[in-house]
Amino acid sequence: MNDRYDPGYGGDQYELVGYDEYGRPVYRQVQTQQQAYDPYAQQQQQGYGYDPYATAGQQSPPAYDYGTGGQAGYGPYDPYAAGQQGGTASREPYGQAAAGAGTARQPRVAEQTAHIPQQAGPADDEDLRGGPQRDYHTEQFAFVEEPDDNSEDVIDWLKFTENRTERREEARRRARSRIVALVVVLALAAVGGVGYLWYAGKLPGLPSDDSATGTATAAGAQKRDVIVVHLHDTKGGGTATALLVDNTTTKRGTTVLLPNSLALTSDDGTTTTLAKSVEDDGSDGTRDALDTVLGTDIEGTWRLDTPYLQNLVDLIGNIDVDTNAEVPDPDAKKKGEAPLVSKGKAQTLSGKMAVAYATYRAPGEAQDAQLERFGQVLQGVLRKMSSDPQAATTTIQTLAQILDPSLTDKDLGSFLAGLSDLAKGGDYRTDLLPVQADGTLSAQAGAGVVENVLGGTAKSPDKDAAVSVSVQNASGVKDNTEKARVVLLNGGFTFLEGGTAGSARATSKVTYADAADKANAAEVAKTLGLPAGSVTKGRISASADVAVVLGQDYKPSSD
Repeated sequence: MNDRYDPGYGGDQYELVGYDEYGRPVYRQVQTQQQAYDPYAQQQQQGYGYDPYATAGQQSPPAYDYGTGGQAGYGPYDPYAAGQQGGTASREPYGQAAAGAGTARQPRVAEQTAHIPQQAGPADDEDLRGGPQRDYHTEQFAFVEEPDDNSEDVIDWLKFTENRTERREEARRRARSRIVALVVVLALAAVGGVGYLWYAGKLPGLPSDDSATGTATAAGAQKRDVIVVHLHDTKGGGTATALLVDNTTTKRGTTVLLPNSLALTSDDGTTTTLAKSVEDDGSDGTRDALDTVLGTDIEGTWRLDTPYLQNLVDLIGNIDVDTNAEVPDPDAKKKGEAPLVSKGKAQTLSGKMAVAYATYRAPGEAQDAQLERFGQVLQGVLRKMSSDPQAATTTIQTLAQILDPSLTDKDLGSFLAGLSDLAKGGDYRTDLLPVQADGTLSAQAGAGVVENVLGGTAKSPDKDAAVSVSVQNASGVKDNTEKARVVLLNGGFTFLEGGTAGSARATSKVTYADAADKANAAEVAKTLGLPAGSVTKGRISASADVAVVLGQDYKPSSD
């Protein structure tokens, strides 16, 4: 059995004195004698032993020669050599067996010298089992299973790295969630904005007026405030009518111009025109007739005589209008003087100029041309009106008008202030109500304005209810028109005013265009007391079934 190296082996006592530069332990023999122990001195004297501090230039002292059993002398200790030579000799680190045989060259005292065990090189498992076993102290090694402060640091670092990775992943997830939410919100906002623009008729590429298909679908559900305005020309005579519409649902304003030839049903059930209704039936009767024909709900009537229009324009500080005609000065004493209103873009009009332009009708022009000029003046007034309801009400009160009882100063001022805000923002337009030759509204002609702008349904008087007769006065007597009207209404006919001829004519004339109306024309002539020879077939320019021109031979007294 091989003996391992152990300090104190063989009865000798050794103690640890330190470690060399390679971390190997250095021992020395415990002093048993009184002499002083100097390992370095003895090494120099004896000439053997291991000096770890010896330099390369010095002679290396001989080392112990650990021979195998039965051999004498001190040579280098080779634990592997002993195993190769039979493996039966005991490995004695200090050559005690050789010393017992009496072959030692040095006295025993040499073993007092400090000895540093040599570390053997790598060996196989068999050599390790058969070689001398060395005693190692635990302080020389750091075992894996033992706790180490560095291992705690590594664990903490791994935890920190893992937590930081998780935090980064969580931040990425939150960022992706925010991006998705933002995209969804922007998409909903875009869809909502496009939907609103489409509903309000402001989407680019689509018609901006209220006749757009999307607006027409929901026209009946829209909320509108409507009043009717009658302009009375106190000097030249005649009237002009328009509807002011504030659509509070679509936030759009509109002026709807109504031609005087619009056929209405009067209080007695007979058919008449808008112009005649304003003169004969007054505000209430005309408002009811318009509600019936247009299917609207007019809230009030604003009678605007030309002097009040002039004062209104002067109060708000003039208006700007793109004029389409030169208007002569009605007060000019000589011909050829400068016109009162010039034709051109953005013409500034005072109160007097605005009235002259709104009522101007050139020779040969249709009444619609004058009506459109009146609409331009109305829109110019709305653009200059204050958008503040209180300020607008003060302006109306300053006019000192006597308004219709259904429309107070405060109501009219607030209404005009709302339209003014729309006009300034560009959400205001002017439309002309299309009227057929006979004064009625066709489904196609009135759909864009009646249904979409006014939210109503066209209900023109039934043409079969009575024969409509247009009367033009060429007798030279102004009262003959009214007398003929009374006679025709009493006879069951519908009266349509055809105006006054430029020159008088001697004989009366009754004309029909359709052969089916020949009998009706003969009955009209008989009712008016005209000869049967006055009935003839021809073209009818007026919106009527039968056209009558009263000549000087008409005698109302003969009725």
